[in-house]
Amino acid sequence: MTNRLVSPYKGVFFDLDGTLADTAPDLVAAANQLLIARNLLPKHYEILRPRASAGARGLIAGAFGINTDHPDFIPLRDEFFENYEKALLVDSVLFEGIDHVLNQLDAAKLPWGIVTNKSERFTKPLTDLMGLRQRAVSTVSGDTTPHAKPHPEPILHAARLANIDPSSSVYVGDDLRDIVAGKAAGMKTIAAAYGYCGCEEPPEAWGADYLVRHPKELLEIIFPQ
Repeated sequence: MTNRLVSPYKGVFFDLDGTLADTAPDLVAAANQLLIARNLLPKHYEILRPRASAGARGLIAGAFGINTDHPDFIPLRDEFFENYEKALLVDSVLFEGIDHVLNQLDAAKLPWGIVTNKSERFTKPLTDLMGLRQRAVSTVSGDTTPHAKPHPEPILHAARLANIDPSSSVYVGDDLRDIVAGKAAGMKTIAAAYGYCGCEEPPEAWGADYLVRHPKELLEIIFPQ
């Protein structure tokens, strides 16, 4: 007889980009298409990869050195979205070990959900194609509620949809705003140091309850012995 995994948590919620899925290859490709279309040299992948968690804002800043106040930002953003929408799942994959983690959660009947700042325009088709949305108890995008992370409302909304007490849950993310949002929602937090971690402060400085450097380490926290 096998021992069933037991967790102190009632639910587990994940960020998407840089936490569950390595989507940087397709996000970087969409940004580099902007440069190529303007007869500019594409940026090296490793330069833009850390900016993937910040989506269009971060990738356009990395590619062109401009922020959201620049007059060219909006047209570049819209073109970036068009590029990305046409090639959402070319080279994107789940991080190594994530599928095993999710299988273990499913086997233990521990509900899990997704809370991302990616807009539903991209979240829905991507999570459908990756087989995630069908398994998740709730999937909340950056435009599902009036707020995006670091505001706690998207995480609280995901917990409400799942009928799970936030204070009995844990949130996993690879960006400082994930940890800020998770804490504000009353959840325990796990910093995914294997992700993009594109902000200036290192994951060790985010104030998360736990830090993991590989997805397999998540199981040690979710199912402590």
